[in-house]
Amino acid sequence: MRLVSIGLLLTMGGCNDLKQSSNLSEVLEAGVLKVGTTYGLTTYYNGASGPVGFEYELADGFAKYLGVKLEVFPYYNLSELFPQLDNSHINLIAAGITVSPERAQYYKFGPAYQQASEKLVFKQGKVWPRKIQDLNGELVVIANSSHHESLLKVQETYSQLDWQETEDQDVEELLEMVLAEELDYTIADSNVLALMRRRHPELAIGFSLSPEQDIAWAVNKKQDDSLLAALIEYFGIIQSNGTLAALEDKYFGHVRNFNYVDTREFIKAVRDVLPTYQKWFKQYKGDLDWRLLAAMSYQESHWKPKAKSVTGVRGLMMLTLATAKDLGIKSRLDPEQSIKGGATYLANILRRIPARIKSPDNMWFALAAYNIGLGHLEDARVLTDRQGGNPDMWVDVKQRLLQLRQKRYYKTTKYGYARGNEAVAYVDNIRRYYDTLVWLDEQPAEVLEEPSSPQVANSPPQ
Repeated sequence: MRLVSIGLLLTMGGCNDLKQSSNLSEVLEAGVLKVGTTYGLTTYYNGASGPVGFEYELADGFAKYLGVKLEVFPYYNLSELFPQLDNSHINLIAAGITVSPERAQYYKFGPAYQQASEKLVFKQGKVWPRKIQDLNGELVVIANSSHHESLLKVQETYSQLDWQETEDQDVEELLEMVLAEELDYTIADSNVLALMRRRHPELAIGFSLSPEQDIAWAVNKKQDDSLLAALIEYFGIIQSNGTLAALEDKYFGHVRNFNYVDTREFIKAVRDVLPTYQKWFKQYKGDLDWRLLAAMSYQESHWKPKAKSVTGVRGLMMLTLATAKDLGIKSRLDPEQSIKGGATYLANILRRIPARIKSPDNMWFALAAYNIGLGHLEDARVLTDRQGGNPDMWVDVKQRLLQLRQKRYYKTTKYGYARGNEAVAYVDNIRRYYDTLVWLDEQPAEVLEEPSSPQVANSPPQ
C-alpha cells in the first residue's frame, strides 16, 4: 500500500515552522521507519522463520503502507524505550502500551487498536485475593509501567498498599516468578495473560486493577502531526479491509476463553501420552507440522486409540469408515494407521482450499472442513460473501459458520443445517493446543516435569 493523500499529510505541520521538513517527510526521504518496541509474546521476538509478533506485523504493515523499510529497535523495558522517542531516535513506539492519562500528557497516540485490563495475578492454590486489601505478600511490577500508575491511584485511598518495581525483569519473567513462588503477586495486562495461561495454567486472576484501557502507538508530542495523520489513515484502512481483525484473531482470537482443567490435562498428556505416538506424527506429517497433527489428534480423541463417537468415527484421528476405506486404512484403531490416514486426509483437504487463500487462514479452513465437511465450509464462505465479508479470511468466515445453525441462513445454502459452532470451537481448541505444544517442544526437559498439584479450595474458579 502507498499513501494516497501524501501531499495533504505532508502539510500537517501543526505549529512548527513550515520551512522545516515534517516528521513524515523525514521518514519518506530516509526510506526508513524506525519503530521502538519491547521483547515479548505480543510485541516482538525472533521466531524460527524470522521476526514475529502482533506489534511487529502491524508495524511491518505500516512501513509497507508508507513504502519504506522497517527498522525495529527492541528494548527490554519501557524505561529504555520512552527516552528513545523523546530524543527522536525512533519515530514511534509500538509495544502494546496503554493510553493512560499520565502518558497522554507527554505523548500523542494513534488510534486505539486493542483494549486490555490490568489483572492482579497469583498462583493457583494460594489464598485468593479478591480485593486490594487482601494482598498479603510481595507485589512486584514493571517500573514506569501503567501498572505503576494504577497502583499510585489505588494508594491514594488505601495508603497501606506497598509494592516494588523492577527494571531487570519483564512481565513474562514476573509471571514465572509467581509460578516459582519467588514472589506472591504481579500485575499483567489481560491480553498478555491470556497467552501465558495457555503455557502456565496455574496463573490465576485475583481481581482487575483497572477497567479496559485503550492500546495505541505513541509518537513524539513535540513533533508535527504528519506521521500521526498517516497512522490514522493506516489504521482506518486495515480496520475497514479486515486486516486488523485478522491479525487480532491470529494472535489472540483463540485464547480468549481459558479452561484451567483442560489446559492442565493437556500439558500432563503431552508429558505422559504423546511420547508413545510422537514418532508417527513426525513420520507421516508430510508438509504439515507434526505438532499441529498432534494437537488435532488430541482434540479429536485426547490421544486415545480406541476412542469412538456417537456418529461412528473411530481412533486417534477419528476417521469415518468411508474415509478410512478411501485412504486404504484397514484398522482405524491402529494408532499408526490412524495417524497416517488423518495426516493424508488433512493434506488432501488443504490442497482443495483455493490457492489464493494464504497461510494461516488456509489451514484453519482445512481444519474446519475436517470437522464439518468442505460443503458446509463452502456454504459459510458463500454466506460471508453475500454479507459483505471476505470469504478468504477465517476471521470473517467463522462468524458465518455459526449461522449454519440458524434456519433463516441455512435454508439458503446448498448443504443446509450444520453445527458450525462446533467447527469454530474445534479450530480454536486445536490452535490453543498447538501453541502450547510448540512452546513445550522448545523447552528443556525439566519444564515437562509434573508440577505439584495445587490445593484449589481457596482459589477462584478461573
